[in-house]
Amino acid sequence: MKRRTAREKALQAIFQIDISQTTTEDALEHVLEGNPSDHYLNRLVTGVVEHIEAIDAHITKHLEKWTLERLAHVDRNLLRLSVYELLYCQDDVPVNVVIDEAVEIAKIYGDEQSSKFINGVLSNVKNTLQESSRES
Repeated sequence: MKRRTAREKALQAIFQIDISQTTTEDALEHVLEGNPSDHYLNRLVTGVVEHIEAIDAHITKHLEKWTLERLAHVDRNLLRLSVYELLYCQDDVPVNVVIDEAVEIAKIYGDEQSSKFINGVLSNVKNTLQESSRES
């Protein structure tokens, strides 16, 4: 499975977990639709679920005049997926690829403002992470 497809399916699974509190396994099974499992898809979904509090804290720091709960479900879960990649997949995926992919996925699944919003929040997260790594 291509990584783009894995990201889209991961978004669908994370969305389903967020909305219906289904299990990770059931959400993955549903999005795979009988197809074989994919390592990167599994890593993304289980990683977001395992690190949800840290991920949400990073997102919340960069929301201006918004709360996480007020975000559109697609935007919130796409941010969770992307921030997971920024935080925990740095050795495997370039930061700009994460942001570009998130913006493109937002154009497909979000509304007309989603891609700009996602780009802005993720750019701020990226800048904060870069500042933190320079200080270390």
